[in-house]
Amino acid sequence: MADYIPILERTRGTTVESVHYGAAAVVDSSGKLLTQIGNPQLVTFMRSSAKPFQALPFIERGGDVTFGLIPREISQICASHAGTDMHVEAVRDIQAKIGVDESALQCGAHPPLDKKTADRLITAGKAPEAIRHNCSGKHTGMLAHAQMRNLPLDSYLANAHPIQEDILTVFAEMCAVERDSVKLGTDGCSAPNFAIPLYNAALGFARLCDPHELSPTRAQACGKITSAMMAHPEMVSGFGLFDTRLMQVGRGKIVAKMGAEGYQSIGLVAGAMGAGSPGVGIALKISDGDKLGEVRPAVTIRILHLLGALDKSQVDELAEFAPTKPILNWRKLTVGESRTVFALGK
Repeated sequence: MADYIPILERTRGTTVESVHYGAAAVVDSSGKLLTQIGNPQLVTFMRSSAKPFQALPFIERGGDVTFGLIPREISQICASHAGTDMHVEAVRDIQAKIGVDESALQCGAHPPLDKKTADRLITAGKAPEAIRHNCSGKHTGMLAHAQMRNLPLDSYLANAHPIQEDILTVFAEMCAVERDSVKLGTDGCSAPNFAIPLYNAALGFARLCDPHELSPTRAQACGKITSAMMAHPEMVSGFGLFDTRLMQVGRGKIVAKMGAEGYQSIGLVAGAMGAGSPGVGIALKISDGDKLGEVRPAVTIRILHLLGALDKSQVDELAEFAPTKPILNWRKLTVGESRTVFALGK
């Protein structure tokens, strides 16, 4: 079995000019592999798709109650946000509640992902700030976890720090992998990150969205995270961005969390694929990293439509990310087509 198979192609005229390859696993909350693209056992880093799991031990321990976090703030600690003033305000509100400030962040700094915000700050002569880093919410959640347990803040990113140990343990349990089998790496924001098979990542998201077989405490924490993300999707990425738009169109049935280098995770709540259907998780990886960010959304929408989780009207609402759309040149002439080219395997 090939790890990756052709998943989207671009034409110029009637000739295929380029091909993107990908792999995916679709798994229900009982662990059944429903369908796949390429190799569902492909091991790859989840990158920011792991953020809901990184927040889970903190919520499971009652951190949201301890600090009085509201749902939009829970959504923010699971986010890869765009660095807008709205996101900065939410992160600062969390930091005020937990008693730290942005100087404690160890995520580094980059220009805001939101172009208007980035341009405004450049015009004002302001350098990039850590609080506008797309992972500042996640890091603030980790600091909150450490603060709640009276643990050191200056080493909160170390693999051996108790909160990182807890994150790894809970992550492995949710995804049904041996803890020692998780391949560790360092993310762009300097936090630990995890590489596991697509199958297990998809299972983790299925259980996150349908935690009925988990302990009551963990199931409640999963529910808090998924409901917060779906109620406040603008905090997870930003207005107009794919994760936000997909959750808006999903209307309380879809949890979406992208990751760098062409990764996408999706969770479908029980009933999203029809009455009585279990929760379902999807883990997708685009082999070339999808640097323009156009392949992953198109493929995700096509998968969800084939599964029956998005109907035609919902697909139409997501036209800017469509599985098939024209390619325009600089004069706005149609010169080709971008289209998904895969089938779901058994």
